[in-house]
Amino acid sequence: MNLRPVVVPALALTLSLTACAPSTSSSGSPSDGGARTGTVKVWLFDEPNRAPKEAVVKDAVAEFTGSHPDTKVDVAYIAVDTRSERFKGAFNDPGSAPDVVEYGNTDLPEYAAAGGLADLGPAVSRWAEGADLSPDAKAGATYEGTLLGVPWYLGVRALYYRTDVFQELGLKAPTSIAELTTTARTIRARKPDMFGVAVGGKYTYAAMPFVWDAGGDIAAIDSAQSRAGLTAYTNLIAPDNCPPQQCADLTGGKTVDLFAGGKAAMGILGNFNRAAVDAGVAKGKYAVVPLPGSKPGSVAPAFAGGNNLGIMKNSKRPALAADFLTLLASKKYQTRMYEAMGNLPTLKSASAEVAAKDPFLKPFVATIAAGTRFVPLDPGWGKIDASAVLPTMIEKVATGKASVDQATAEAAKQIDAALTK
Repeated sequence: MNLRPVVVPALALTLSLTACAPSTSSSGSPSDGGARTGTVKVWLFDEPNRAPKEAVVKDAVAEFTGSHPDTKVDVAYIAVDTRSERFKGAFNDPGSAPDVVEYGNTDLPEYAAAGGLADLGPAVSRWAEGADLSPDAKAGATYEGTLLGVPWYLGVRALYYRTDVFQELGLKAPTSIAELTTTARTIRARKPDMFGVAVGGKYTYAAMPFVWDAGGDIAAIDSAQSRAGLTAYTNLIAPDNCPPQQCADLTGGKTVDLFAGGKAAMGILGNFNRAAVDAGVAKGKYAVVPLPGSKPGSVAPAFAGGNNLGIMKNSKRPALAADFLTLLASKKYQTRMYEAMGNLPTLKSASAEVAAKDPFLKPFVATIAAGTRFVPLDPGWGKIDASAVLPTMIEKVATGKASVDQATAEAAKQIDAALTK
């Protein structure tokens, strides 16, 4: 995580990309030229508080246009909830399509199947900072061997715990799933008005690290390994920790609320939940460690959520778009985006730098370094997600409506039917 590449000035970077780009289009990759002047259209996700993000992007636009004569950058902020419809419209109507786009990494299979994203492999290979991208992050932007995006930021979850409660009860931060379970039950027994660790039946991304740690996977959810991991997780949704009547329908958001509100001594939360926790009674009374795995001292694989920057396949200015994309994804602007939004950088040097300045990030960086996992890179994942296959499976086990074997067998049928063969 301490490797630091040679960072060239933005102008030199864009000129080097330009020099490498042929003047005519042939393979459809962003290094294939197109117009070198004019307007680059950009779609970025809107935010509840857009101003900090907009300020960073505005500076990147000013730097870009300053080094690219006769160019403009038109940035539109699109609603996250309606992004799928917007992208489908752009795929079907190239004339209205943007050049550079921000998209969620779980959107990748659907957009890749639609054939709407350009191959960024050639552009990234020529980008001086491209070699500093985390391999796991790149995996979340790669579909069937083709890099279709540059990972812009990541979000991972780790174990938040109440330092005051642990000190009062003489407890230490758990270093294994067994210790986590024992510690949670001890807290619940000593403090009946508090959950040991808040775990939700509808909190898929808290459950999956247990499954992945056991050697299981979403695409093989009915395997012995997946069932072992699911059992370890659902055993925590019990009266001696987090009672089913209160926790079976907990979502990730509600779990954050419980920890922030002082109702849980531990919670599996993201680096992006820091502000919410600091807004509650837990402020100043918590610490964070990587979520432990089954082997003492190990780290359970976390889901690597986050957003990518891509280029539309039908862009009329692909090389110019690549210049802007790599500037916005550079260490300079990833660091600025962290300062503005709390987004965890994907460039290893940027990640190490912000972690050195902010100790809070260290457990999240350590989690990424230990290895992360992802959802199936298949167009069928959208259907699985929309149908709440995994939350329903967990909830059925938590409420006793089905055994682990029954629930995973049912979920496996739905997953197999949705994934392409």
